[in-house]
Amino acid sequence: MRRKDREITDPEQIERLLARARILRVAFCDGNRAPYLVPVNYGYVCREGRYTLYFHGARAGRKYELSKSSPVVGFELDADYSLIAGDSACRYSAVYQSIVGTGTLSLVENDEERVLGLSAVMKQATGRADWDFEAEGKNAVAVFRLNVEEMTCKAHRTA
Repeated sequence: MRRKDREITDPEQIERLLARARILRVAFCDGNRAPYLVPVNYGYVCREGRYTLYFHGARAGRKYELSKSSPVVGFELDADYSLIAGDSACRYSAVYQSIVGTGTLSLVENDEERVLGLSAVMKQATGRADWDFEAEGKNAVAVFRLNVEEMTCKAHRTA
């Protein structure tokens, strides 16, 4: 990270940022085509300092196919954006926090982990973690696991 003065390294601050953000953007390499970027609802689990991000989607389509053929992805999420007005265009700034990283994506096939992933997504969206999932519903969607390999966290707090 170029601006070390803006880097967030405290695990508690990183956890709070992950909990506040609402949308995860996942970037795929699509061979010779243009990159493919998709916003998704997400949830996360942290075990022994390692983050796993979960999201769900259809069992067909570009995202699904790329998750199998190009599983190394980039990702981004952000929170707390606020514009800071200036007296000229070049004096405007913004306050925000963000996480940018890379990881490996895979499809979750294990029923226990599918419930874990879907529960994490629902907790992120609703604040509640005690959901029951009907077999038909949980099996109708693809559950994606993004094992975070590298990430940097940044806060721009002042103009």
